[in-house]
Amino acid sequence: FEMWTEAAELGSVDALYHLSIEYESEVGAKEDKARSIQVYEKAAMLGCPLSRHELGCVEGSDRGNYDSAAKHFLIAAKMGLKESVENIKSMFMAGVATKEQY
Repeated sequence: FEMWTEAAELGSVDALYHLSIEYESEVGAKEDKARSIQVYEKAAMLGCPLSRHELGCVEGSDRGNYDSAAKHFLIAAKMGLKESVENIKSMFMAGVATKEQY
C-alpha cells in the first residue's frame, strides 16, 4: 500500500489505479469505497482506461446510473479497452443503453 501511495504521489497513473483497488478491496488498506472512487476518478482524468472502466462499473452496478456508466465505458472503449466494449454491448442488449448515447 505504501509503495503504491508513494508512486501515485510521484505521478504514476498506474499506481493510482492500483491504489484504488487497494482501497476498494481491503488488500493493503482499510476498505474505503468513497476514497477508492476518488482515486479512480483522478486516474481516469489522467488517462487510465482501466480506472474509467471501473467508474462505469460503479455507476452502473452500484448506483444504477446507466447513462453515466455508458459514458465511462464509451471513453474507455475509445481508449482501446475491449472489456468496456463488451459492457456497452451488454447494456444495449439489456435495454439500459441506447444508440443515441453513442
